[in-house]
Amino acid sequence: QVQLVESGGGLVQAGGSLRLSCAASGTISRINDMGWHRQAPGNQRELVAVITNNGRTTYADSVKGRFTISRDNAKNTVYLQMNSLKPEDTAVYYCNADALARGWFSYRNIWGQGTQVTVSS
Repeated sequence: QVQLVESGGGLVQAGGSLRLSCAASGTISRINDMGWHRQAPGNQRELVAVITNNGRTTYADSVKGRFTISRDNAKNTVYLQMNSLKPEDTAVYYCNADALARGWFSYRNIWGQGTQVTVSS
């Protein structure tokens, strides 16, 4: 099977930076898109950024120019560099991956457990 484990969340002051990591493990055959979503209290989960397996990226308008998504295909890991953080970036951040494991007949959308990011004003 496939598991995703996030790390790197925490508390930071407005204007600061954090780097999130998400490593996929298990009997992985291939991973297509990897991405980050976030969910603030009382809000729906929203897309933050997505990266394809050949490096093409897409960002939410609210994070363009401040966040950078990247991945290391050899390590099955996706990163989210977050700069110029704002209090409105406070949320639980979840990574996800479109993954194919040995024994599966199709790709599955796998989610991590989430990591808290809190930005103080």
